Order: sequence, then C-alpha cells, then structure tokens
Amino acid sequence: MRPDADDMKTEPPKPYITWLVVIYVLCGLIYMGWRISTINHAAAWLSLPLYAAEIYGYLSGLLFVLMTYRLSVREPAPAPEGLKVDVFVPTYNESVDLLRRTLLAAKWMDYPHETWLLDDGRRESMRKLAAELGCRYLSREDNLHAKAGNLNQALTRTDGEFIAIFDADHAPRKDFLMKTLGFFRDPKVAFVQTPQDFFNIDSFGHRLGKKRVWDEQALFFKIIQRGKDVLNAAFFCGSCAVVRRAALNEIGGFATETVTEDVHTAIKLHKLGYRSVYYGESLAFGLAPHSIDTYLKQRMRWGMGSMQVFRRENILFGRGLTLGQRLNYFASALFFFEGWQKLIFFLTPPAVFLFGQLPIVAPLDTFLFLFCLYYLLSMLVHLELGRGYNSLFLSEQYAMARFFAFMSTSMGLFRRDIPFAVTDKQLSDSGKVWLWLSPLLVLAGIAAISVPVGVYRMYTGSIPVGAGVVTMVWTLVTLATAVSVATFARRHAANRRVEYRFPLRLPITLEVNGATYLGLTSDLSPNGALYVGQHVGGLSRGGTVDVLIHLPSLIVQDVAVATFVSHRRGDPAGAATVGLRFQWDARGNTGALETFLYGSRLQLDMGNLTETETPPLTRLAELLRRQGSGPLFAQNWAAGLLMQPLRPGKLPVAIATIEGAAPLLFSSIELDLGAGTTLRQSTAGKLTEQTVSLTPSGRLSTPTGDFHLYNITPCASTV
Repeated sequence: MRPDADDMKTEPPKPYITWLVVIYVLCGLIYMGWRISTINHAAAWLSLPLYAAEIYGYLSGLLFVLMTYRLSVREPAPAPEGLKVDVFVPTYNESVDLLRRTLLAAKWMDYPHETWLLDDGRRESMRKLAAELGCRYLSREDNLHAKAGNLNQALTRTDGEFIAIFDADHAPRKDFLMKTLGFFRDPKVAFVQTPQDFFNIDSFGHRLGKKRVWDEQALFFKIIQRGKDVLNAAFFCGSCAVVRRAALNEIGGFATETVTEDVHTAIKLHKLGYRSVYYGESLAFGLAPHSIDTYLKQRMRWGMGSMQVFRRENILFGRGLTLGQRLNYFASALFFFEGWQKLIFFLTPPAVFLFGQLPIVAPLDTFLFLFCLYYLLSMLVHLELGRGYNSLFLSEQYAMARFFAFMSTSMGLFRRDIPFAVTDKQLSDSGKVWLWLSPLLVLAGIAAISVPVGVYRMYTGSIPVGAGVVTMVWTLVTLATAVSVATFARRHAANRRVEYRFPLRLPITLEVNGATYLGLTSDLSPNGALYVGQHVGGLSRGGTVDVLIHLPSLIVQDVAVATFVSHRRGDPAGAATVGLRFQWDARGNTGALETFLYGSRLQLDMGNLTETETPPLTRLAELLRRQGSGPLFAQNWAAGLLMQPLRPGKLPVAIATIEGAAPLLFSSIELDLGAGTTLRQSTAGKLTEQTVSLTPSGRLSTPTGDFHLYNITPCASTV
C-alpha cells in the first residue's frame, strides 16, 4: 500500500433514507417558497423574524444532511515500531485525585511513550504526584495564552514525533496509542481525533433511562465527526487526540489567537493541505459538566471561540480550504446562532396572544398541511441520519437551556479579547442554579401570562379560534419544556454526589473476625463501595472490615470502615447491605482500582444500557424483516463461589440471570471447561451447591484485563 493511500471506507444510509432526504429537501424548498406569500406585512415586526428563523432551520437542516449523510468507517492499522511519543496532560486547577487517575491510565498505555504533566498552576502537590507516579513534570512562570500556551511551552521542552493530548479528566484506554498511531503511516495526516466520551452518566448532559443512556454530546462525537471525516473536515477537539509535531511546527504550534485553540489549530492545518483522521471508537473517558452552570460556561467558551475563528480565518472565502471543509466549519459556527432562532420561536406565540396580531396570513388547512408535512419530514431526517443518537424531545430541552448562552456568544464576532475559562472538572457545588435558569424562567413567565390573554382573545373573536388553538398548543409546549428543564436542573443539583459511583456488580468478599462473607458491589468508587450480600456477623456502623475486590487478573485488598449496616427486615440471617469507606492502608492498591474504573465502558455493558434508540423508519424496516436482538444480560444479580478441582482455592464469580435463558457467569480468569465445576451460593441464609456446566459466551474488556462470560447449565444441586 502506498504510504499516502486513503483506506477510509464510508457508510451510506439505507436507500429509503436517501429517498426521505430527497423528499425533505424538495418539500422544504416548496414550503419556504410558499411561506413568502404568507408574510403579514401589517405585523412585519413579528412575521419577518419568524420567517428568518424558519430559513435558519432549513439551512441548518441542509448542512446537517451534508455532515451526516455518509459516515467514515476506519480500521486502525498496526502501530509502526520505533516512534517517539510524548503524552501531554495539561492542568491548571484540577484536583490531585482527578489527575492521579488520568496519569495512571496514560502511563500504563501500551506502546513506549513518555507522560508529561503540564502544570499551569505551579503547584507543589502536582510536582509530587508526577514524581510519585513516575511521570515528567513541567511548569512555567506565567499563564500566557492559557492551555495553548501551556502546550506550546511543552513542545519546546520535548522532542517526541507525535503528541498525545488528554485533558486532566480524560483517562485513556490501554490500547489508545495502538489504535491511533497506525493512521500516521500517511505522512499527510496531521492529527487523529477520537471521541470524547464520559464516565459520569449522572452529569447534566446525560439522561438515564431504564435501557438507554442519552448523552447530549454523543450525536457530535459518534455521528457528525464521522461525517466531517468523509470530507477531511474532522475537528481537533483538544483532548483524546494525537498530533504530528512536524505539522504543528509548520503552523507555529497550537493556535493562540482564540479561546478555542483546538478547532483553530485544525483549520490552520487543513489550510496547509494536511489531512485529519477521525476514529470513532471511544478510547478515553472523562468527566462531563455536572451542573447547568458548568455546562453553560463550557458552551459559551466554545461559542465565543467559534465566532473568533470564523472572523479571523475567513472560513467561507479564505484560501486553503476545500468546499466541503468550508461548509463543515460554517455549519459548526452557524450552530451557535441557534439561540436567536429559539428566542423567536419561544416568544412568537405569547406575542400573538399579547398583541393580537398573527405572523402568518394563510388558510388554516393549507398552513397546517404544509407546515406539518415539512416539519414531520425534518424530524424524521434528523432522527434517521442521527442513527439513534438523536432525541428530538431531549434536544429541545437542552436547546432551551442554552439559548441565552448562545445568544451571548454571538458577541464573539465583535470582541477581540476573550479570556480563557477552564471548565470546572470537580463534582462539587452546582453554582447559582437559579441565576443560570433566569432567562428560561422569564420566558416561562411570559408564556404563562399570555395563556389567559389568548383564551380571552379567542373568546371575543379578536383572534380566529383555529389560529388561536395552534398558538395555544405552541405556547403550552414551550411552557412545559421550560418547566422540565428547570425541574431537572434543580433536582440534579440537589442530588449531586461529591464523587461519582460506578454502578458495577463485582465480586467482593468481607473478612470480619476470621469469617469470610461473599457479596457484590452495588456501586463502586476509588474511595468506597456499597456491598450487597451475605449477612456480616458482628459488624456495625464504624466497624473495621478487610475487603477484597476481585477484578480481572488481580485482587484489590484493603481495610474499610462500615458507614452503615442494613439487613433485610425480618430476616437477620439474610442479605445485608453495607456502606464501605476505604482506608487504603499499606496493603491497598488504589492505583489498580482507579485504573480499572476509569477508561472503559463496562458500566454500560454490565447495566445492559445502550446509547442509541432505533429511529422510527429503521425500526419499521427491522420489524418487516423480523430483525432485532435481545439484551446481553438482565439486571438480576447474585454472587457465588466457583470451585474447580484443578485450581487451588475458590474463585468468586458474579451471576446475572436472564428470564427464560441460561444464567450468565462473570469470571475474572479464564476457566478450565474440562474440569468439574461446582457453584456455591448463599440465598436467604441458606447455602446451596450445584454442579454446573459452562459454555463460553464472550468477553468484556476492562483496563486491567477481561471478564470471561459463560452460560451456566445446572446439572445437580445439594443443600
């Protein structure tokens, strides 16, 4: 293969999706053309902004089609041997605990490399942490150009051919470098970007259902970036990426002229004819903004930076970019004008009721037919091309939450000096929630006040009943959305936890007074766990217990304090629940536990949670073809001891039962299928043993090794 050959494949949509897109584009042209004739010139102040907002929506829809119609599919080539790689982890004010897990994960990545902690906070605690973990430490005398300046300073002190960059909260998988370095066989590839995924699925940007975890950023990182990649327009996102030093040298290092150094750097590299690669597998997991204030501050910085880049680099007409790149960068800049469009949509219905003027002059039946047809097609296109990562209802909630923040970012077109704001990475105070919700609450108040006025106007005939009913529905939807966002933001802040707990079911044994008790973790963090299992005799709140957590390929051992002890009511010998706070004495191995927890999607796999929801037309096609798959495993969990004659000792296992199918067994080591296998379990205080046969059914990858999965078939049992 030639070194510059492009081995990227593409994933086109199904034929019926292509027809849907064609019909949507044509219907949109007809609708927008027809809408010109419906403008109410007597209320131009209301009618023209509404039409402009609809034009904006149609243009955004066309650009969405451009970015998502065809997606890149890339297979990583083997990483070349002998490359010199530096790993940069920039920090400013993040905690030691946060940096520890990122540095541990970065240090233990496969492929030879050197890990550098770039401390712009000039803290002695960071210097000690780097020395403790065997990483290199760099700091500088000032904070000129913020993160970009920090990275550029490190470039002058290091000499790696390739630079891997991780934000302070992003812990990479062990195979990150092995999966990305192979793409640099093409000398024109300047950077390889991977998704920014997040482990704290209780963040403000996540919504957790029974079977789905929806991430507000997933559509961009799992779909849009792959679509941009097809046109060599993928963004460099500042973390979870590898950059070629030689390419950076040609543009004078990371861009320092704007507060979004990542996107700006990508544009400069693309203008020089360099290629970008987007590899869509999640290879690092970070901390998403935990509350509405940190969420909106981050979006405002992105928006301000996007405006700066748009003005400075002359995206539409400047030299060096292809047409596809221009349109992709323009689409991303245009997105931050969404706030003005949403403001018009939110205020138009109350304005109709309060001022008694209609923005559209047309027969109601004609309007409803064309309006409903166009917007139905628009929703279907966004759902289908979103490949299940989109959610129209939830997307509208987040659009309402950020509309005022996005409106303020448009000032970036006129401001030259915008300070760099570090996104808060701590799960601490939620900030002044009501202050950040105030624009939304003002909207809700206006909508609520307009409702009785609208009823009065329809009753007196000053507004036609048909038009009034349509406006009333629109108003009530806006009001309901505002209430949903405010309720979620407030409840989310109130239910905040200082530290994220992973909802993982792992075998855990407690030792008290020489007796051993077996159970499972219900949740787990580097500093504590919730034990659910056998009754623990002689243990009360404040008591000390020896803990063994059975991870793939290793056992983490520690001393813990019981924060609470609870037994099943009416059954003192039955199941117990024990809160544990780890002490991490000399035997403790916190590094191994942190390495295990951060850097994988195990919590989604174990929880049988999906990130996508099948779009309507795709679901219909699957039903017609009778396609579909069942869950990997269900939520009914138990602990057990597995005994094999050919192995010394007893191996704790976790069992997940599936209704109507064989139970699934999780083993932290690969089992000998030829040996006799006995499974011992304690249920409601009774000890049960049974001989079982095992059939391999797969593996779940974790940073410390693989969980081996087996289907269990009972043979005989004794009590």
